[in-house]
Amino acid sequence: MTAAAASVRYYSVAPGVRLNVRSGPGTGYSVVRVLPEGSKVAIYCQTPGTRIRGPYGTSNIWDNIANGQYVSDAYIYTGSDGYVARRCS
Repeated sequence: MTAAAASVRYYSVAPGVRLNVRSGPGTGYSVVRVLPEGSKVAIYCQTPGTRIRGPYGTSNIWDNIANGQYVSDAYIYTGSDGYVARRCS
């Protein structure tokens, strides 16, 4: 296992939420898939984008969960209002 893979943590999507996964960090990007209720996601990096109000507050942080796939951090339980992963480059 690489050091990068070892540092990836999984976080829960807000309960009862089917979450849109977008092609970029904002609501102006297309929906590429929908996460089912009860999903957990790995956050590879985070970047600023559209400000969203969700179950875990209001945030402009977007989480990169796969290549070209982003979700609003306001719907992910990270235990923090700030960044929990490196900034996307």
